[in-house]
Amino acid sequence: MEILQIVLQVLLGITSLLLTFLILLHKGRGGGLSDMFGGGVSSNLGASGVAERNLNRITVILGLVWFVSIVALGLITKFQSVI
Repeated sequence: MEILQIVLQVLLGITSLLLTFLILLHKGRGGGLSDMFGGGVSSNLGASGVAERNLNRITVILGLVWFVSIVALGLITKFQSVI
């Protein structure tokens, strides 16, 4: 059980870093903090429609993996203290 916990912790760390990176890659929608720091400048050099959709899909899938690993780590921790 300890090996599974270590694997899940490593997976959680990797997915956390990747999620941060992928979220920063998303195009700003305007009207928020992205406009304050120059995100309001429209540029067509960013992602096309297909690339943006793929980035969204990858981000959602990675977010689900992140969530499942947190829940699994929580359950392992809870049931280890009972035993």
